[in-house]
Amino acid sequence: MTHLHSHRFFTTYIFFSLLLFHCTSFAKIEPANTTGSITGYVIDSESKEPLIRVAVSVKGTKLGTYTNKNGFYTIKNIVSGKAKIQLSSVGYAKQIKEIEIKEGEGIKVNISLQKAAMETEQVRVEAEREVEKREISISRINIPMEQLTQLRIGGEADVFRALQFLPGVLTSSQISSGLYVRGGSPDQNLVLLDGSTVYNPSHLFGFISAFNPDAIKDVELIKGGYPAEYGSRLSAVLNLTQKDGNKEHYEGLLSAGIISSRGSLQGPLGDGAFFIGARRTYLDLILNALPEDPTSPLPNFNFYDLNAKVSQVLGENDRVFASGFISADKLILNGPGIDFEIGIGNVSGSARWTHVFGDDLFSEVNISGSKYASSFNGNNGGFSFGIENSIKDYTFRTQLEWFASEDVTIKSGYEGTKFEFGYKQNFTGNADTTAQSGTVSEGGLTNLTVVDYTHAFFSQANYRISDLLSVQAGFRFNYWDSSKISTLDPRLAIRWQAQENFVVKASWGIFHQYLRLATQPDFTFFDTWLPTDQSVPASKATHYILSFETQPFDGYDLNVDFYYKDLKNISELNATNTRGVKVSDVFYNGNGQAYGAEFFLQKKMGKFTGWLGYGLGYVFGQFDSVNQGREFRPKYDRRHDIKVVGMYRLNETWEFGATFTYQTGQSYTGATSRFATRKPDETVNSPHIIPGDRYGLRLPNTHQLNFNVNYITTLWGLPARVMLDIYNVYSRRDIWFRFYDTSKDITTVTDIRLLPILPTVALEVKF
Repeated sequence: MTHLHSHRFFTTYIFFSLLLFHCTSFAKIEPANTTGSITGYVIDSESKEPLIRVAVSVKGTKLGTYTNKNGFYTIKNIVSGKAKIQLSSVGYAKQIKEIEIKEGEGIKVNISLQKAAMETEQVRVEAEREVEKREISISRINIPMEQLTQLRIGGEADVFRALQFLPGVLTSSQISSGLYVRGGSPDQNLVLLDGSTVYNPSHLFGFISAFNPDAIKDVELIKGGYPAEYGSRLSAVLNLTQKDGNKEHYEGLLSAGIISSRGSLQGPLGDGAFFIGARRTYLDLILNALPEDPTSPLPNFNFYDLNAKVSQVLGENDRVFASGFISADKLILNGPGIDFEIGIGNVSGSARWTHVFGDDLFSEVNISGSKYASSFNGNNGGFSFGIENSIKDYTFRTQLEWFASEDVTIKSGYEGTKFEFGYKQNFTGNADTTAQSGTVSEGGLTNLTVVDYTHAFFSQANYRISDLLSVQAGFRFNYWDSSKISTLDPRLAIRWQAQENFVVKASWGIFHQYLRLATQPDFTFFDTWLPTDQSVPASKATHYILSFETQPFDGYDLNVDFYYKDLKNISELNATNTRGVKVSDVFYNGNGQAYGAEFFLQKKMGKFTGWLGYGLGYVFGQFDSVNQGREFRPKYDRRHDIKVVGMYRLNETWEFGATFTYQTGQSYTGATSRFATRKPDETVNSPHIIPGDRYGLRLPNTHQLNFNVNYITTLWGLPARVMLDIYNVYSRRDIWFRFYDTSKDITTVTDIRLLPILPTVALEVKF
């Protein structure tokens, strides 16, 4: 560790030592044996599924908390006697439960909540304001799954598509599911599924995400300034939690749409439950039934994904979970003179154990594994070729959460990962030729495997200094074995209750990233993940966020965020180097910055729900080897971003929804002129384009309206839903990308446009 790192570590250590001493000192000045505590789980009354982020408070006091990712809560220092426990969560009826609190004792109470009709306005409870004071959430978005499943494309509900309708979340095009959050690229987002990292969360080469919405119960997006428990990415965190399953009875779902069909089954198993869900396209089945035309073959494409989870209660204090996820895409084309096959796949799994040591200490251990692999194999006129690459990780993570008092929560933990990077290449023309392990670019053959280990320690404390002021501070220490790089990432957030209905938040933090992704913005069929080796420094981002939250109208929440990100040692793909042997050969290294403002007005309850969002963003990059060293804006820089989402439930039978987006056109690299070259033995000139400034021009602004209708009925006596979606209602075909056609004497500009209006119908049946 360098002298600078040592100095930072020492300074941070002193700061947190003083902070924790101060916090625990305050935690001890309580009247002895006059208070008690309550802990337990909050669950769904029908399925017994643990509920996340339920506001739990003691009515008439300042005491309160949220349930964590496991549905667990704890409240300490409740005055002995009868206490009214108040619970509130979106989509559930508010509940008040009276409990007898005994002096100096802790009791365990599991509480069930009943789902409420979405058209019933939920009463705003004081609890939610009090609870927020002990857990600072900044730039964090939680959208109810009921709303997420309403946002569809081609009849398919999609998590990533729904998130794209949030301000500050952009895409490279309307048919891409990749998330560009506040000027960061998709590889700068940490995507977690039950604690396991997913490296390529998309199907159809980026058209939709790989996550079946039927299998997901909670979606949490942190757009910046995330706490120390998360690391290894520069931009954002997307934390997905799969359903545990129904512990009371068996239930299933079948759905058929234009793009794919899906199904799920869940029910009780032992002292717990199971869930299994699957989704598959049938384009390949349809093509196989059609007559073949050898002179004009159609590409054969299919994808599928599979989610599974098992949960078990081992006792009053112990619960275990095992979950898995598999997805695969395959594109095959067999034509005259050429045939090829492209394959993409994810496999991930995790095993998690939670233990409650008492009324103030909660622990979690998670062991996970993940693999992403892609391949491109083919034959062109008898010349065979093939490329394969993969990334595997095996991660052990453990953490302790200590509820020291109603004002103090401390969370600490460790995360260790073993990475395996694999790359194979065969350009010899003979598909049967293989290279020895460790071979790098010899005679058209490459067979390379790299193994690396990373370690991280983190600690963070939440302290409510007063009823008006709270602070959250933490740090994360990272060490990467192969490059011998160590980093220290401090984090700090502050919350101030300026007025009864007005909250000010601020956040600052340093973030480092170990992995780099070689990809093209418009196509995701051959993403290659690479480690930070000794040839490049670690990527670094510093976040500054100022946030204001209020409730301008009854039932409406308004968030306004201002942010600035300073980016160091970020990557830009070097597409001209095809024989790189180290990371610096594959990427240009440079710096950047992103800053802007976001406005988000949201209504979560009532017959009408939805949101209005506006994002103003600026993104710049500077690389010595790109654009002659001049600063440029990346492809995904879009200055203005307007999102409108509305959902209306007319009655028990009809539901309506609409989305509208308006965005500044994306950047592209124009051309200044063209020239022609000709070899001595050639008679035809080969024209070439001379590019202008990197991404110096913009495509026209984009806008789109989508509409959907749900008809709720019964089929064969079973609950059913008929879904009509109209994608791109007024059929505006925005430009996907622009290129220059030099096949004729006069160069012409050609625009490749996106999809026109696309109506689809889907049927969903529950049993």
